[in-house]
Amino acid sequence: MSESPLNLMFLLRDQSEHIQSAWDQIHEYLQSQSSVYVSTVSVIEDFAPDDSEADLVVVLGGDGAILRACRQMGLNQLPMIGVNLGRLGFLADLTPEGFCKNFAQIAERKYRIVEHLMFECKHFRADGTVTTYLGLNEVVISSAGAMAMIDVELTVNDELVTTYSGDGLIISTPVGSTAHSLSAGGPILKQDLQAFVITPICPHTPTNRPLVDNANALYSLSAPNVPEGAMLVIDGQIKVPYSSGDRLELKKAPVTFKLARIPGFNYYTRLNRKLGWGGQPKYGAE
Repeated sequence: MSESPLNLMFLLRDQSEHIQSAWDQIHEYLQSQSSVYVSTVSVIEDFAPDDSEADLVVVLGGDGAILRACRQMGLNQLPMIGVNLGRLGFLADLTPEGFCKNFAQIAERKYRIVEHLMFECKHFRADGTVTTYLGLNEVVISSAGAMAMIDVELTVNDELVTTYSGDGLIISTPVGSTAHSLSAGGPILKQDLQAFVITPICPHTPTNRPLVDNANALYSLSAPNVPEGAMLVIDGQIKVPYSSGDRLELKKAPVTFKLARIPGFNYYTRLNRKLGWGGQPKYGAE
């Protein structure tokens, strides 16, 4: 075991009874362990990432909490492990009981760090203002409440791809490929790939299919005639109005999301379990 105690930072989704109960359970267990030092306990929204140091950030919540924590860390990304108190849990591996059960391996630093692609998205508004977002899952231009089609022109490295007409367009990282993009018919990308997937939402032209391209490219999206009510959505959590004349630029972020995986994790086993893949049908006599 390492001579220095493991420095843990705990970020909690919120102050709900459900989350607090899980924290109390883990905290009680950690008090009996000499191999750990808890340097920070904070609700995600209250956390200030400046000069934060920890060997591992433990996020109590679910995949949504990890997305929030990841963005909150900004350019100071630290390794994270998730304790799943949500629903699906692609990123959040462990239950509170599982965290305690596997703590010996965590304390001995037997986890591996897998780095995942993040994106930087710049929103150039028609009025001249610019807002930059850091994200992990996806960027979506959606007609949303407009209940009308929106035309989104996509260029990659200044080369025109096409104009998508439909309910919107998604540009997703591999981590986000099992989220909104998947529900819109996009492919599943292995999470450590360096690529983006572009998925149209309910395209007017059936031949507009999902497209996978290099993460090192610059993606530009423009929509000159936007119906009122259209939205720009980042990671399904940040929602801002999107207007005619606005433009987006999306590229690989200068930082990566660092996810800690304990021994025994298998990506395809998780896909099978979380997505309910049944494999081959069970044939038998009727």
